[in-house]
Amino acid sequence: MAPTPRQAAPAVPPSATLADKIEWLIQNLWPPTAPPPKNNVEVAAAITAATGEDISSTTIWKLRTGRQDNPQLRTLTALAAFFAVPLGYFGTEAETAALDDDLTLQALRHALDASTLRPDVLRALIDIPADIRWLIDDMIITAASGRGA
Repeated sequence: MAPTPRQAAPAVPPSATLADKIEWLIQNLWPPTAPPPKNNVEVAAAITAATGEDISSTTIWKLRTGRQDNPQLRTLTALAAFFAVPLGYFGTEAETAALDDDLTLQALRHALDASTLRPDVLRALIDIPADIRWLIDDMIITAASGRGA
């Protein structure tokens, strides 16, 4: 499902499972031209409509739940095209690590465009002195990882 305002999807490390990577894409890089999905049927329909590759809701369910971790190349190609990410995102840890910063910045841009992240907050973060920013960085990382709860 697409993120709701103020809902944050956890960061996905390069060593994440395929299911985690796909869920991260759905939560963070859902194309603004596609209506936010409410279920796997809508995810599959949006990908099929955008790419022409027939992907079933069952395939999406299997991928999102980790029940399928070795999909066909055409399925991965359709996912990569739909989410506008390189095919290497679904590859090895080394391939994914090289893409991590770029995809994070792309997700940040999506959040700004969707107004789920306020530009003035980012500006304030940049304007804070570096020594104080490190404290805030640590708080954000702790909160995002769930350790602060």
